Amino acid sequence: MSSTTGQFLIQRPRFNHVFLQNNSFHIPKRVQFSVLPQSSYIPVPLSSFSQFRGSKFLECKCASEKVSESFERDPGQEFEPEPNQIVKQKKASIVDILKQSNSILPHVVLASTIMALVYPPSFTWFTSRYYAPALGFLMFAVGVNSSEKDFIEAFKRPDAIFAGYVGQFVVKPLLGYIFGIIAVTVFGLPTPLGAGIMLVSCVSGAQLSNYATFLTDPPLAPLSIVMTSLSTATAVFVTPMLSLLLIGKRLPVDVVGMVSSILQIVIAPITAGLLLNRLFPRLCEAMRPFLPPLSVLDTACCVGAPLAININSVLSPFGLTVSLLIVAFHLSAFIAGYFLSGSLFHKAPDVKALQRTLSFETGMQSSLLALALANRFFQDPLVSVPPAISTVIMSLMGFALVMIWAKKKE
Repeated sequence: MSSTTGQFLIQRPRFNHVFLQNNSFHIPKRVQFSVLPQSSYIPVPLSSFSQFRGSKFLECKCASEKVSESFERDPGQEFEPEPNQIVKQKKASIVDILKQSNSILPHVVLASTIMALVYPPSFTWFTSRYYAPALGFLMFAVGVNSSEKDFIEAFKRPDAIFAGYVGQFVVKPLLGYIFGIIAVTVFGLPTPLGAGIMLVSCVSGAQLSNYATFLTDPPLAPLSIVMTSLSTATAVFVTPMLSLLLIGKRLPVDVVGMVSSILQIVIAPITAGLLLNRLFPRLCEAMRPFLPPLSVLDTACCVGAPLAININSVLSPFGLTVSLLIVAFHLSAFIAGYFLSGSLFHKAPDVKALQRTLSFETGMQSSLLALALANRFFQDPLVSVPPAISTVIMSLMGFALVMIWAKKKE
């Protein structure tokens, strides 16, 4: 009933008579209502009901046959959208699916891990020479989705950069030393395995942490990149000193090779993405939907290949115990980075995003560098077992956090 017009709205789909029995409406059982828009209702003045209050029935007819015809539609006729609308809807759905590819990244990482364990040849073709281009592509994707202003803003937060550096080269080495000692004294593992755990904690941050931050908090991806680049650049001096302090062996690190790695993996791809975004914005707009699925496949190869190549070390007699210790090490690093940044930046408006970013920076490191150093400078092959396992565990735990934090944000 409409209170403003004093009228009853009677739906008029497929019948011409409404009966009033015992002062109430009665609709024959054979009549079925159909859902129609509000414009399909017929206004009937209330005064007409009072005239026939004592009657057996009340007949209400349409004002015109045109109105009646407009209410009724041929049963076989269905609404068909225009072909152009269908095409647009399909295109939009495909684009949306491509853009949402990042949401399945943790599942793809897990699947690649299982495949590398079950059938190592599926990833053994992805040798170390592909790592730099693969990681460079991830940085290019970040650059395409960023601007130079984002990096300028990142340099305006020296306190956050310093906190990330402390997490990398103070908090993490302390945790590595603790778990290395536990491995030898508590679990009775050979000393080289404890040295391998310590070696993992001495290296710089991983580029995968930048991509993880990009997936959870895109505005802070430039800050994460600055943190990782700084730790990588200074690792040529810090890593040898830490290895000498913790392990008792000074590891010479190739300075030229480290600088070249930074240029290839970080600076050049990001610069290319930023320039492309600035000079050819339409081209970048067309590329963006395809970057997430390609990045997912790229990350799957970066995770599965080290496991497949070092499968013998992972499945060694000490593999399970070392894996548990590596899980505990990385978990402690993620937690330490999260709560350390929370206590330091509790007044910051984006404190939660900072906590996630610094957690990734502290918990994820360049285990591939540690693996390369172990294979080159240590005669005992057991030293390379913890770095090989860390490469997989770090990636799985990092992208599991990506999935958890992304769902919480939603």
